[in-house]
Amino acid sequence: MASNRDLPAGLVDQLFRNSGNSSFTELVSSYAPELLPQRYQALATPIGDQVPHATTIVAATFAGGVVMAGDRRATSGNIISQRDVEKVFRADDYSCMGIAGTASTGIEMARLYRVELEHYEKMEGRTLSVAGKANRLATMIRGNLGMAMQGLVVVPLFAAYDPDRDEGRIFSYDVAGGPYERDRYDAIGSGSIFARGSLKKLYRDGASADDMVMTVIQALYDAADDDSATGGPDVSRKIWPIVSVIDADGFRRLTDQQVATQVEQMLEARMISPDGPIAPLR
Repeated sequence: MASNRDLPAGLVDQLFRNSGNSSFTELVSSYAPELLPQRYQALATPIGDQVPHATTIVAATFAGGVVMAGDRRATSGNIISQRDVEKVFRADDYSCMGIAGTASTGIEMARLYRVELEHYEKMEGRTLSVAGKANRLATMIRGNLGMAMQGLVVVPLFAAYDPDRDEGRIFSYDVAGGPYERDRYDAIGSGSIFARGSLKKLYRDGASADDMVMTVIQALYDAADDDSATGGPDVSRKIWPIVSVIDADGFRRLTDQQVATQVEQMLEARMISPDGPIAPLR
């Protein structure tokens, strides 16, 4: 972006102080649209298989909040391109998003979305509602539709704590936007079908945050067990899933040591029962 001295007198004040627009994305679009990812020119040929892709993200609600977790593997076709990629990002104090699809585009979208929420709060003096946050993200995804048609697809999963309801909420999307609110749990990415099956088996209403952390870790492990693009915990390299918890106290990401402790407990139990916990029939 141009420096202040390159702008006509008073333009900076007009743009940033008196714009009357609480959307950072629309503000940049009116001044320098080429800086936004959705304004890039369409690619001549699809290159989706040539760039790293993030894979599996899971989220599940518990009594008074929500947990989101993601594996660490990124793939380019049948090649593991990165073993410790970040896929779960803090959006603001009470929300986060996980990305599946084109990793670079997803990371850029996550960063821009965070600035979008910060800009709204500064301009309006209050935070967006949970539904408002979900809708803002849907608009950004829709802006990437042209790139998605070229193979650079990004499909996020959004989770937030809603203080008006004192509960966690989960929203999923398609390439054209959305959002679609999900009840209790959801998963996205190449291993989502296996993770969702695990969550369906293990989810319990009213569970504690600690119990739900173990549940999502189990779901990621089940996904990695059947999906080659999803990475399981790498004990030798000490690479663990990213696990974040959001409740009335705000967003917090569990430390590697905290996640490692849960993973070690799970692996010890899996040495006895490789397929994991068995859901009761009643």
